[in-house]
This record gives sequence, C-alpha cells and structure tokens, in this order.
Amino acid sequence: MLVFNTTFQTDVNEARNFVIWAHEVYIPRALKCEGIKNARLNRILSHKDEKTECFSLQFDVESMANLHKFHISEGKSLSNDLEKIFNEKVVGFSTIMEVIEEC
Repeated sequence: MLVFNTTFQTDVNEARNFVIWAHEVYIPRALKCEGIKNARLNRILSHKDEKTECFSLQFDVESMANLHKFHISEGKSLSNDLEKIFNEKVVGFSTIMEVIEEC
C-alpha cells in the first residue's frame, strides 16, 4: 500500500476557499479513480505563520500503476485547475510513501 501525499501552502486569505475546493472538487475526482481511496485532509500546525496556512492531502493507493493512471486521468487536470483558480496563492508538492507497517 502506498500513501500519496500532497502538501499545500496557501495564502491565509485563500485557506478556507482551498479547503472547500479540495472537499468539493479534488477529493471526489481523485476517489473515483481505480485504486485511490481513504482521503485525509489535514491542517499542518507546525508551519503556520501570519501569511500562510499549510495542508496535507493524503490518499491510500493500491499500486504505482494506479497512481500513474490517476495522474494521467485526473492529476494533471486537477493541478491545472488549482493553478487557474488560485494562481500563486496556493502551491503544493507531492510525496509518495510506502506503508511498511500499520500499528
């Protein structure tokens, strides 16, 4: 099992709009892809400052093949939509992690 994590840094004035967009658009589109499940949207508390807020959006992914299909079918489009809607007020980077053990 893999964890696909994207960390987003948002302008503090766009944080609420970003969370709404992630909940209404990003998460539903990702979850309709084969092998993508269990969305978790987290606020990152350790990197908050006066001008920005940070969020982590995570999905469990069954395989790299499923993740690749997601990127082709939805991922690129979602990134483009994010850029069009929020411009430079929301930026993100992704990390792929392998679950070694669930305790």
